[in-house]
Amino acid sequence: MSDCLSSLPPGMTVLERGWLSANNIVFAALPGDRDSDGEGAAVVDTGYVAHAPQTLALVEAALQGAPLARILNTHLHSDHCGGNAALQAAYPQVQTWIAPGQADQVRAWDEAALSYRATGQECPRFAVTGVLQPGGTVRLSGRDWQVHAAPGHDPHSIILFEPASRTLISADALWENGFGVVFPEIEGLAAFDEVAATLDVIERLQPLAVVPGHGSVFADAGPALATARRRLDGFVRSPERHAGYAAKVLLKYKLLEWQRIALPALQDWVQRTPYFGLLHRRYFADQGLHQWLDGLIDGLVASGAALRQPVPGNPDMLLNL
Repeated sequence: MSDCLSSLPPGMTVLERGWLSANNIVFAALPGDRDSDGEGAAVVDTGYVAHAPQTLALVEAALQGAPLARILNTHLHSDHCGGNAALQAAYPQVQTWIAPGQADQVRAWDEAALSYRATGQECPRFAVTGVLQPGGTVRLSGRDWQVHAAPGHDPHSIILFEPASRTLISADALWENGFGVVFPEIEGLAAFDEVAATLDVIERLQPLAVVPGHGSVFADAGPALATARRRLDGFVRSPERHAGYAAKVLLKYKLLEWQRIALPALQDWVQRTPYFGLLHRRYFADQGLHQWLDGLIDGLVASGAALRQPVPGNPDMLLNL
């Protein structure tokens, strides 16, 4: 990882966050940058709303007192743009550029179209300046980064590639051990082919350093691409396997936010979260909803991602991370 970080372009700082918040990539303003021309300091992706104060502090520290000129979002899942509103409040002149396809939904703040209602997650309303068009470039710390469409995980997602250093900001299109949930598939929209096409784009770019949406920066995209293709092949052959994976990811993500929750409250949240209903009806209707949920919880406990803990004087159980 250290070799990867040393090979990153000058002015680029990767803030590795975790799974609740996506990684933030900060680009310093270099001498001669002009904010009025859309240059100046920038941050790519801003984490989840629960971590917004931490995001603001980390970005401020990375900028070392310089103003933030631009926010760029690779896509609008809540873990990638949940800090937008806080950064916009702290830097009133900041411009916000998003992947194309959802600018109208952001301006109208349609939480259903933006997936926040469907996932049961939160994202404060933010303003948008414009869109990052695939086929174009965006200048960051004095270098031109190519904008590439990266549908699959999200139909509107983009990735960013700097050809001189061959650095890729892959968002959730490629992790070192796979890729993000293919959300269109939850809604019954075929998108596995789009995942494959995006992996082909990344392979053609031949990145030397990959900055994923989650996890550490890594070198040599070949093994990661091979892992991603094996996983994708398994999902194509058994879509219900992807559906079970998606349900566990959604549940684990919310547990990361809550840290602990009484089982009745968890069951209530699942029943109110549309994606669980879609997954249950489409793939697991042979089980009752509570039976299916119990199986998901048992799987998280067995993997060490959660544990059951009795509440003193109360027969209910809590799930603690």
